[in-house]
Amino acid sequence: MQMLARNPAAAYRRVELDARIEASGSGDLTRICLEEAVGALGMALVAPDRGLPVPREPLIRAQSIMLWLARSVAQGHPLRASLTAFYGGLAAQIRTNILQPDVGMISAIRRDISDILAAAG
Repeated sequence: MQMLARNPAAAYRRVELDARIEASGSGDLTRICLEEAVGALGMALVAPDRGLPVPREPLIRAQSIMLWLARSVAQGHPLRASLTAFYGGLAAQIRTNILQPDVGMISAIRRDISDILAAAG
């Protein structure tokens, strides 16, 4: 909680996210998670544009989101195996970038997640 007090922007983002989750249905929750992952990867890509190293925190956040999605695909979902493999594969790629960041790969991962969001409508 102290971190949020030191960073008002983070506190506002957290409150907004909590409100969106509270108002969402189960299908919306997946969309929110994907949007949050895209946002986190976007935050990771801002630093290199400014000549700074890729920060780990947004990558860790994006990886956590993808792992959660991989583990939470409904048992009866017809695409369960494919979605689990897709989300898990993205989480593994992000983990690789936590250890050794590659801006091109991070951008590609972000595009892949954005493509899923666009396909979902």
